[in-house]
Amino acid sequence: MRFHSTRGESPPLGFTETFAAGLAPDGGLYIPESLPDITSLIRLSPVPYPELAADFFRLFDDEHSPGEVEALMTRSYSTFPDAANAAPLVQVAENTFVLELFHGPTLAFKDFGLQLVGNLFEDQISRTGMPVNILGATSGDTGSAAINGLADKKDARVFILYPQGRISELQERQMTCTGSENIFPIAIEGSFDDAQNIVKDLFGDLEFKARANLSAVNSINLIRILAQCVYYIHAFNQLPENKRNALRFVVPTGNFGNILAGWLTSRMGLPAGCFVVATNQNDLLYRLFTSGRYQQGEVSHSLAPSMDIQVASNFERFLHYHLEGDSAHTTRIMAQVKAGEAVDLPDFEPEKFTATRTDDQGILENIRITMENTGYLTDPHTACAFQDINPAIPTIILATAHPAKFPETIRKAIDKQPEHSSLEALKSRNPRNVSIPATCSAVRDYLEENILKG
Repeated sequence: MRFHSTRGESPPLGFTETFAAGLAPDGGLYIPESLPDITSLIRLSPVPYPELAADFFRLFDDEHSPGEVEALMTRSYSTFPDAANAAPLVQVAENTFVLELFHGPTLAFKDFGLQLVGNLFEDQISRTGMPVNILGATSGDTGSAAINGLADKKDARVFILYPQGRISELQERQMTCTGSENIFPIAIEGSFDDAQNIVKDLFGDLEFKARANLSAVNSINLIRILAQCVYYIHAFNQLPENKRNALRFVVPTGNFGNILAGWLTSRMGLPAGCFVVATNQNDLLYRLFTSGRYQQGEVSHSLAPSMDIQVASNFERFLHYHLEGDSAHTTRIMAQVKAGEAVDLPDFEPEKFTATRTDDQGILENIRITMENTGYLTDPHTACAFQDINPAIPTIILATAHPAKFPETIRKAIDKQPEHSSLEALKSRNPRNVSIPATCSAVRDYLEENILKG
């Protein structure tokens, strides 16, 4: 299969080149030239997760042998305590289920994509003999998952930008307390959107990107999105047969990658009736899906910090599909978005989407009420997905992180503090990071110092 840019000005690439490139040279994001039919992967009962992932990726990756794809998936999900059921589905009410995506090594849904990404980078280095320098931005969980997947891998350096003081202490410790010499956590004096824009600008500098041999781990890298498609199929295969009609997926959403993966899976044949975009008070996507207008605002620090975003990268992929593949129109609208202009989407009637919004007080209430009514404890991001649930409709809520990553918020909501042994172990370690201004030039200088002069 070939993959092309949403902006149509870059040549199509194969699977491994698409993975290595991350962002297309024309500034667009890669998407498959066509979406395959996945109905053969839908079963009455689940198969082991690595097997399902291998079957799915064989539809996109014709450059690794079937055996190599299977080995990649087996290795990637072997880091989960129960690899066969890496994403268990838990029933919390008659029609409400929670897909637990926090059983990976960093206790967040990002592990599903980034354990695979780490092994694909290792494969790339082995094939090409060239070291890689991985650059990403995080609002919390992407960074720790990327670092875990790539720590101590030979000939790989990892540079992760994150907003200083705007992620939880334990999220920061997962990035800064690894002790690995190839990990470079960078606290920037700004927001996640600032960090994300710096990453995009550096990837857009094609001379620097080539000279520094940069690769991406953010969801601008299509392989991350494809990896996340798998757990939607796995969730559906775990559902009782009588709960599969008019199914709703409710997804805590900031950068639009997680829910985009589900929507793409439905375009490939997954029988999903609706996707609910669950936002926090940074409600860019709520406003988009209720008004048709994409308009950035100021980032507001919240109790769900990984969703404190006003620039949703994966909106461009959705936009390209919405415009029926019109790359020129996509490029024009994305230029308006980059300029900070409000954009009214043409003929916008997203039949598969609805949206909810939850502020900080609502997050605390949802944690408390869910615990009281069901006995289920959610993290603050997943709490946004419990907003306005219709108990009569079969619903799968995606739980994106373990509540122990946010102990202060949980204690404020229910006066109890959850713990996890892997997080407790971090508290005695010494963090290592740098703090630099939120400018492209400052980050480029730091990369120059540690890559090209290192």
